[in-house]
Amino acid sequence: MVEARLPPGFRFHPRDDELVVDYLSGKLRSGDGGAASGGGGAGAGCPTPTLIDVDLNKCEPWDLPEIACIGGKEWYFYNLKDRKYARGQRTNRATESGYWKATGKDREITRKGSLVGMRKTLVFYRGRAPKGERTD
Repeated sequence: MVEARLPPGFRFHPRDDELVVDYLSGKLRSGDGGAASGGGGAGAGCPTPTLIDVDLNKCEPWDLPEIACIGGKEWYFYNLKDRKYARGQRTNRATESGYWKATGKDREITRKGSLVGMRKTLVFYRGRAPKGERTD
């Protein structure tokens, strides 16, 4: 559990723009797979990782709290986008027991008036599409 490695009293409640600019961009720039390196944000210089890599295609949603929980009911982790077909644009979101489905509108994430990313809401369905059963 990530919480066990964090200092007492640690609170992690970043805004969406902080997650994208300070953590994700820092991870992409560093290329080392660690938590935010560089970026100068809340995670810069933090000796313990606050975000971990999770493969949602190999991990079931009920396993996420144990893997990526950082206090409360919010989970923060990195997930690489997996392609359904090698040369296609479709995203693979299937697991052994079900699949993740996008729902609602994608929301813009801005910083200082500039678009820095998009927020997508995913819901897990047990079974196979199109007869999957929505979970909460």
